[in-house]
Amino acid sequence: MLEADDLAAAYDDHLALQGVTCRVAEGRTVALVGPNGAGKSTFLRLAAGLLEPSGGRVSVGGHPAGSLEARALMSYLPDTPALYDDLSLNEHLEYVARLHGVHEWADRAAELLDRLGLDSRGGDPPGGFSRGMRQKASIALAFVRPFGVLLADEPFDGLDPPSRQALDGLVAEAAAAGAAVLLATHRLDVVEQADGCLAIDDGRLVYDGPADSAEVAKLLSS
Repeated sequence: MLEADDLAAAYDDHLALQGVTCRVAEGRTVALVGPNGAGKSTFLRLAAGLLEPSGGRVSVGGHPAGSLEARALMSYLPDTPALYDDLSLNEHLEYVARLHGVHEWADRAAELLDRLGLDSRGGDPPGGFSRGMRQKASIALAFVRPFGVLLADEPFDGLDPPSRQALDGLVAEAAAAGAAVLLATHRLDVVEQADGCLAIDDGRLVYDGPADSAEVAKLLSS
């Protein structure tokens, strides 16, 4: 569902990503790990169509990343929530749902807010939300719409234990429904629950295999 072939990205004279070839299949959850600055976020932004590759290609469901077809299939959860301070949380959810063709959105939105502990905050704008609440709001927006691919950049950061458990459940349900899930993370507990692991270091793919906790611990500590 998500494929990269010899993917590269350059910023001025810096090669942030080079020669990355990998695949995330339908129904699988894959952890993306590596040191800070390794290129994980760059890879996710390329896959989301937010950056143009300097070389190679990345596709979503066989469509070029950034195309209308790819955007319709892909839900992107960034590391920094992007929210409008003049819209309520419910208005955010309605906007995203309707944008992606979901007209009967209210029940799904209410379920997500309840699971994430935001059921009393749907009418509030996110300007006064804490970091953790903004992260939970961003998660609700990612899951209120249909998708075949989920890209998430450190989605567990800033969450309390009940919210981490809720996100675990949402990710598992998405994969069980056939979505390809790619989670950038530094948390071993997240890696251990994944079906596979990709590791990037200094812009290069250095590991593509099982989510073996001992091997991944070495990669995360490098």
